[in-house]
Amino acid sequence: MFLRRVEFSDFRNYSNLELEPSAGLNVFVGANAQGKSNLLEGIAMLGTGKSFRTARDADTVRAGAERAVVRGEATARAGNVDLVCAIEKSSRGTRKSYTVNGHGVRYASYLGRIRIVTFVPADLQLASGTPSARRAFLNIGLSQSEPRYYYELARYRKALQQKNALLRGAVDPDPELLDVYGRTLLDAGTQMMIARAQFVESLAQGAARAHARFAGGENLQLRYEPNVVFEEPSADAITAAFEARMRHVNDAERTRKTTLVGPHRDDFSLTLDGTSLAAYGSQGQQRTAVLALKVAEYTVMRERSNEAPLLLLDDVLSELDEARATAFLAEIGDYQQAFVTATEVPPRLGSSARVALVSNAEVRERTAC
Repeated sequence: MFLRRVEFSDFRNYSNLELEPSAGLNVFVGANAQGKSNLLEGIAMLGTGKSFRTARDADTVRAGAERAVVRGEATARAGNVDLVCAIEKSSRGTRKSYTVNGHGVRYASYLGRIRIVTFVPADLQLASGTPSARRAFLNIGLSQSEPRYYYELARYRKALQQKNALLRGAVDPDPELLDVYGRTLLDAGTQMMIARAQFVESLAQGAARAHARFAGGENLQLRYEPNVVFEEPSADAITAAFEARMRHVNDAERTRKTTLVGPHRDDFSLTLDGTSLAAYGSQGQQRTAVLALKVAEYTVMRERSNEAPLLLLDDVLSELDEARATAFLAEIGDYQQAFVTATEVPPRLGSSARVALVSNAEVRERTAC
């Protein structure tokens, strides 16, 4: 995957921007609050259709404007693709629309046309934050690489919302309707857990290898922790275990008025030499582990689709020592296309890297290092 051109119109602090990234490593350097993170946010929206910084779409529209547009032209294995993500504000709220090669499409048909792997400071929550952050990581990665997963995730979320609404009702819930929602949760949830188990297994292998290159002598381990424990990641085994748990908590769910079991309560753990990274890892160790996890995500996506995703890294080097920063830059230097932001030009940057200066929402190319 190669992103040839990016255009912003009234997106964040950019009134208009036209950018033609190069292959390999693109480094954007500048002081804080100049537009570096906004630039990566817009590129990410070309792949995921969503901001990695806010859940409020209106926040991405430039102050004083009513419509923001992000457009990208890319070359993929299947041919050229032209993507547009538009956010429009009005008195009735905010509406988002998607276009692929000039045709309006639904979000499900837009997602994954350009695959994206991001690392932003908030991703440190993968090591030390709540399970919801780790579930979101799995959902984003799997939805981009497996269209079927996004379909099952959407089915599961809708049934979960409907079942919880029924449980919270003022009268006793209809048992037949609860059963209908439960069967959907069982079917969609089983497929989600199969996909997550396989994904985490692949991530674990890649993350351990990458971490060994960044921080030799420390063993990083990643383990899937499903809410429904099963013997093996097969449809029959997961369905049987899930169904048994649902029966077991049936009365408790009616009492507590919420759904208590299923992949909406899944998690995964990160340990370093057998010790919890969240409880005992330093910030540097956590950052290195998350970087290794992101490298693994990149590798798994590339292997599954036979096409390299774009790698977006926002302020990833600020808390790494020089040795780890150099090792990481060497790691991504051979990637098909990567985007890195920093407040200063990183040390020992390869000669092929393209460096641009970002100031007051203007991007100006600097002579490559």
